Amino acid sequence: MKLFAPLLLAALAFAPAAYARVCAVTVDSTDQMTFTQKEIKLAGDCTQVKLTLRHTGKLAATAMGHNWVLTKTPDYQPVAMAGMRMKVADSYLPKNDARVLAHTAVIGGGQSTSVTFSTAKLVKGGDYTFFCSFPGHFAMMKGKLVFG
Repeated sequence: MKLFAPLLLAALAFAPAAYARVCAVTVDSTDQMTFTQKEIKLAGDCTQVKLTLRHTGKLAATAMGHNWVLTKTPDYQPVAMAGMRMKVADSYLPKNDARVLAHTAVIGGGQSTSVTFSTAKLVKGGDYTFFCSFPGHFAMMKGKLVFG
């Protein structure tokens, strides 16, 4: 019993680290209104996602800015349409909109940004769409996120 207690304490101390897994994803965007990926697959054991968005073009954020937004698929068009009434400072998204699961800031050519978010709001096998909310871009700049 004396040997068991220290082993149990040591195991408990390392247990949270064993369950936490950050999955890194990089997506490029272009001056031609495209994302390099149309689908992002995340392993079911990812507890957090660090998504990096790079803008490989040359145009400024005010002319051809891009961001990365994640919603449930049924919410993607309503959120994108609501974002068209917003400003670049708001990342073309409604403020504090619960339908937005994660998003980056809007960036211009040569820039990059990242966001880290928990997968706690995601359901394995759920239907998720990522898109750019810059006005007019969401029709072409979209893809599917698959979790689990």
